[in-house]
Amino acid sequence: MTRRTVRTRVAVNAGRAAGLASRLTGRGQGATISGRVMNLISPELLAELAVDQRVVLVSATNGKTTTTRLLVAALEGAQPEGTGRPGEGPAVVSNSTGANLTSGIAPTLASARGPGTAVLEVDERVLPRVVDPLAAELLVLGNLSRDQLDRYGEVHAVGDRWRAVAETHPDLAIVANASDPHVVWAASPAKVTWVALGLRWRQDAATCPSCGALLDWSADRFDCRACGFAQPDAVHRLTDDGLIVDGRTVALDLALPGEWNRYNAALAIVAAATHFGVAPEAASAAIAAVRSVAGRFMRIPLGDGRDATVILAKNPAGWTEALRHVADHAGAGVVIAVNAHIADGKDPSWLWDVPYECLAGHPTAAAGERRLDVAVRLRYAEVEHTIEPDPLVAARALASDDVSIIASYTQFSALYRKHR
Repeated sequence: MTRRTVRTRVAVNAGRAAGLASRLTGRGQGATISGRVMNLISPELLAELAVDQRVVLVSATNGKTTTTRLLVAALEGAQPEGTGRPGEGPAVVSNSTGANLTSGIAPTLASARGPGTAVLEVDERVLPRVVDPLAAELLVLGNLSRDQLDRYGEVHAVGDRWRAVAETHPDLAIVANASDPHVVWAASPAKVTWVALGLRWRQDAATCPSCGALLDWSADRFDCRACGFAQPDAVHRLTDDGLIVDGRTVALDLALPGEWNRYNAALAIVAAATHFGVAPEAASAAIAAVRSVAGRFMRIPLGDGRDATVILAKNPAGWTEALRHVADHAGAGVVIAVNAHIADGKDPSWLWDVPYECLAGHPTAAAGERRLDVAVRLRYAEVEHTIEPDPLVAARALASDDVSIIASYTQFSALYRKHR
C-alpha cells in the first residue's frame, strides 16, 4: 500500500474522530462530517487515497445508488471467467449509503485496507470535478433527466459538463445507456461500451443535445433529422427475455422490484463483464441476491400481518416509474409521502408533471408534510384518496395486502433511520 503523507494521515484520523463524535452525539451517521474534515485538512486527499485503487465512478439522475450496489455485488461475488472459484472477487470499497459528494467519497477511500477496486457513486454535478483526482478508469453513466431545479441546472447543462470530460479524456472507458440522448451526447467522444436499455421517460429528451432540433422517437430509438445525431448501435441490449451480452442472453431474476432496476442491473452486468472480465451469468446471479439498497425497497411490518415496501422517488422520471410499478399490480395500495426540504427540492410543482392518473382504482393515501399538495394533485387526477400525515398510519389504513410507500428523500430517510 502506498505510504500516505503526514498531512493525509492527520486528515483521515481527524475525520474519523469527527464522524465518531457525530454518531455518539446522535447528530448523524458521521460520513459527511468525516469527509468534510478530511478534505479541509488535506486538499489533495482524494488523489492520494485513490492511488492503490481501480476507480469506477457511477452517475445518473436516477438509479446511481442501486447501480453502484449491484456492480459491487457482481465484482465481489464472481471471479473473472476461467479463473476459478466464484464468491471470491476482488477487495471492493464503495460508498454504499449514497453519500456521493466529495465528503462521502473521502471516508470511503480511507476505509480501503489495501490495493483493490473502488466503486463510487458520484453526484452528476460532482462527476466532472473528481475524474482526474481519482484517476478514474471507468465511468458508468445511466441517465440524465430533470431533477430538483432549485438545486440543479437544466439537463442540457449537466450533459455538456459530462461531455467536456469525455472530450478531454478520449481514452477513458465508459459504459453508457445508448437509449438516452443526453448520455449519448455526453459520452460519445470517449471509448464507450453502449447498452441499449430503452427510455420510457422522454419528457426531458425532446430536443437534440447537439443542435437543438426536435428529436424523432420511434418505439426503440431516437434520431435527429437536422444534424444526424442518433442512437448508436449497441451490442449489449435489454430485452423482455433478459440482457443480451455479446450475443448471449443472460436471465435477470432480480429480487429488486420495478423495470427501472432491470436497467440498473443491465449496466452493472455489462460493466462487470466488459471491463473486469466477470462472466455475465455469474454477475447476474450475484446481483439477484440483492434485496435492498441502503433502505430502498426495504419492507416495514405494519403490525397487522402485512408489510409495506418503501420506494424512494426524487423527481418526475423516478416518480413515474414507481407509480407505474404500483399500477401494474391489481389492487395494490400506495402511500404518496412528500416533504419539501432542501434534500427533497423545496419547490413541489413537479407534482403536476407526474401521471398520478394511473392510480385510479388503487387504494391511495397522501402523507408527509406536503400531503395537501399531493391531495390536490390526486383530486385533479380523479384518484380517490385519504389524507394522513404519518405514512405508516396511512399504510395501515389502506385496504390492500400489497402496500407500497413511495417517499421523497427526507420522508424516506426518516423511515430508514427508524426501521433499518
